[in-house]
Amino acid sequence: MADVIIVGGGLAGLFNAILLNRAGLVVTLIERKSYPFNRVCGEYISNEVLSFFYSMDIDVHALGASSIKKLEVTAVSGTKLSQKLDLGGFGLSRYRFDNFLYEKAKAAGVNFLTGTRVENIEFNQGTFEVTVPGQTLTSPLVIGAFGKRSNLDQKLQRKFFYKRSPYLAVKFHVKVDFPDDLIQLNNYHNGYCGISKIEEDRHCMCYLAHRDDLRKYGSLPALEQNVILKNPYLKEIFDHADFLLDKPEVINEISFQKKSPLDGHILMSGDTAGMIAPLCGNGMTMAIHSAKILSEIIIKHHRKNNFTDLARKSIETEYLKAWDEQFAKRLWTGRQLQKLFGNNRMTAITLNVLNALPPLTRYIIGKTHGQPFV
Repeated sequence: MADVIIVGGGLAGLFNAILLNRAGLVVTLIERKSYPFNRVCGEYISNEVLSFFYSMDIDVHALGASSIKKLEVTAVSGTKLSQKLDLGGFGLSRYRFDNFLYEKAKAAGVNFLTGTRVENIEFNQGTFEVTVPGQTLTSPLVIGAFGKRSNLDQKLQRKFFYKRSPYLAVKFHVKVDFPDDLIQLNNYHNGYCGISKIEEDRHCMCYLAHRDDLRKYGSLPALEQNVILKNPYLKEIFDHADFLLDKPEVINEISFQKKSPLDGHILMSGDTAGMIAPLCGNGMTMAIHSAKILSEIIIKHHRKNNFTDLARKSIETEYLKAWDEQFAKRLWTGRQLQKLFGNNRMTAITLNVLNALPPLTRYIIGKTHGQPFV
């Protein structure tokens, strides 16, 4: 019987596992894929995590991470906003970073079940039963870190799951002549595409599109030609890029609806608890920070009460409060920003206004990011 079972082995799941294991808890992490593997992700992380990483002996630049210092936002009209990033960030593929964290956690003693799909999670009389093919695992605590959208969201009857989302996301790795220190967000009808350098000579390119446009044109290549490449900056990139993956990574029905960090006593972490609009470029950082917050609360009450019902209630109450204090306003700001983009005319107007008001641009960027933490 594990002290904690973590469902999902992305950034939130892996950091929860490492931190809880360091505190002496018995941790089992279940991941439906086998490391290493690619994920749909913009692969940009704000430097607000660096002090925390140093405290954990994680050097992302030794892993080959790029250094991102500038932001550009473009429109189909050719309008462009350029802004220096005061805090900055870095690019690193999930293929490399997740695998590094997996190896680190495994070497420290975290128990992994990879290539394993969770079929159900039930809570009964203070104990969770987590069903996987061929066995049922038990634990007093479960952390949900299964990402943007999962069959478990349906089984748990989470409200957002039943509000159909029209968005799909597609990720490529490319080799292209593009500034090493720049993240560029290129807008078009009903979506946008981010590109930035990751390790070596690779760049991550990840776009968001509307399913109605995909239905209209019938395929991703046709969607790209008729919608996405109307942005001249993206057309230049697509025309000259070498596409490095055998096929793009795709995920459907990405939801920006408000989620709950707690469902059925399961403690949700990362995108499972709430997803910021990708245009804000800060989802990976939030996943990492949410894991730090949650694991610290669990450790605090495990030492005191060894997960009694009182301890569970305290963990849930403190985590809900901490999540709202740290992320609620950031997620709200992301949802409002998303409304300003997607319409070609509105995007151009927004960028022209922001170009004329640099302090407003810096203020908005600050509202979608947090402060450095240890």
